[in-house]
Amino acid sequence: MKYISFAIPCYNSQDYMAHAIESILPGGEDVEIIIVNDGSKDDTLKIAREYEGKYPDIVRVVDKENGGHGDAVTAGLTHASGSYFKVVDSDDWVDEESLHKILALLRRFQDEGEEIDMLVSNYVYEKVGVEHKKCIHYRNVLPQDEIFHWQDIGHFRIDQYILMHSVIYRTDLLKLIQLRLPKHTFYVDNIYVYYPLPHVRKMYYLDVDFYRYYIGREDQSVNEKVMISRVDQQIYVTKTMIDMYDLNKISSKKLKNYMINYLAIMMTVSSILLIRSKKQENLAKKKELWTYLKKKDLKVFLKIRYGILGQTMNIPGKPGRKISSLAYSVARRLVGFN
Repeated sequence: MKYISFAIPCYNSQDYMAHAIESILPGGEDVEIIIVNDGSKDDTLKIAREYEGKYPDIVRVVDKENGGHGDAVTAGLTHASGSYFKVVDSDDWVDEESLHKILALLRRFQDEGEEIDMLVSNYVYEKVGVEHKKCIHYRNVLPQDEIFHWQDIGHFRIDQYILMHSVIYRTDLLKLIQLRLPKHTFYVDNIYVYYPLPHVRKMYYLDVDFYRYYIGREDQSVNEKVMISRVDQQIYVTKTMIDMYDLNKISSKKLKNYMINYLAIMMTVSSILLIRSKKQENLAKKKELWTYLKKKDLKVFLKIRYGILGQTMNIPGKPGRKISSLAYSVARRLVGFN
């Protein structure tokens, strides 16, 4: 039985994909590693096939034409046979000790006839040149050593939101809600995490530093210059998330507030990138984005616009934009996210 299907989307990943694969292999036949070659032009497919040949009971290769990161995740999910599903980017890796603890927990659930919809664990920013690596944990916000529900969660700090790095979803849940990520679009990991939330009932938090999130390549999608150059895709993802649900119909108050705050973060990221680009046309895009939210849901707009993040991003005039930019710089140093 495969407890977890690990999807590794790969595009021209020959120089670092082995580290990601090797970090999961200690899971043995309890795991499935799905290497998705997304139309690479280097030796990615060759390396993937070598692992498939060496570990035929663990590694599977999906070779497809280029569709972008989200499409590769969708392809991995389509081929997944494990009870749970986890995405590991090809330049990241997982911690072996934590992997064994997660598998032991899922084995226990299997023996007890129990299943959960979402498993949360910690992740570490493996930032190049930084000696003390920042770990994002959830000890102060999620119950430990028990299955819990949305009404049991605490208050998330701004740097604590559940990202693709920290989440493992039940495979059948993702397939049931027909999760499909947009093609040729960056930053869709936010959709991946956000879209399933209202369908999640049972959760579990395991306090292990499982996922290692590498930051250091200049071409990474989280590099600020790269993000500004792709700001239209960031806006597209944000609008997609705005359109996804009528949040006023979410029955759980804590889940609704969590999702509103997640949207607030998306609005903030889009806004600050548009501000920092220093282009007049992008300031117009910023105004249009906030108008879009207002037309979609006035209640949600008012909560976000007049919350701390919304006010910080909408201080009028050039001096206001400087303050917004400074606030972002401080937050970036504190959180260490790019």
